[in-house]
Amino acid sequence: MNTQDAKRVLETALICAAQPLSVRELRTLFNDELAADSVRMLLDELSKDWQGRGVELAAVATGWRFQSRPEMREHLDRLHPEKPPRYSRATLETLAIVAYRQPVTRGDIEEIRGVTVSSQILKQLEDRGWVETIGHRETPGRPMLYATTRQFLDDLGLASLEQLPLLDGSGAQHMFDVLAPQQGSLLDGQTPAEPVTVPDGPADVAADAPSETESPMYPAAAGMEAP
Repeated sequence: MNTQDAKRVLETALICAAQPLSVRELRTLFNDELAADSVRMLLDELSKDWQGRGVELAAVATGWRFQSRPEMREHLDRLHPEKPPRYSRATLETLAIVAYRQPVTRGDIEEIRGVTVSSQILKQLEDRGWVETIGHRETPGRPMLYATTRQFLDDLGLASLEQLPLLDGSGAQHMFDVLAPQQGSLLDGQTPAEPVTVPDGPADVAADAPSETESPMYPAAAGMEAP
């Protein structure tokens, strides 16, 4: 099989796939006769072939997929004008802390935010598939350790945590703008110009730190499905 035919096979499989495909899965298209490096080279060439179009071939955490380019979102949203789910400030700040400080315990999150974290927040993030427990810290009580998932990276269109936007005051907000680009503001009652920030270090926590009342998070996806 020549290079052009091999690229056509990869292109067809990726366009028809409902989920990202790994290099290992793509090798099965050729009965494993192509080495992983050869498949990656073909994918890189295929990615270049699609430059300048409304769709791009991207490498994410779980594999390769075709996806619409960000500048197409405004037009694609007109096909589905319904409002996407909205997330509270507390939920987004918790997600940012887990993403940038992982692995963290619930106590770590509370120390940084300076308030008690509702159990519902972590459950919402777990139900959404963005956060998971990866073990326990070997301290009294063995609190659970939380980290982000590969699904979280896929929804951001990233291959690894190293590609997260820099935490420079607007980095976390940029991350959420990617996760739910349809929303003018991800935070109820907040304008887009007001960024979500994650403190550089633990905050002083009062002994009677207040609890938070959370608005419910809807389980529907935030419009991040691959084309």
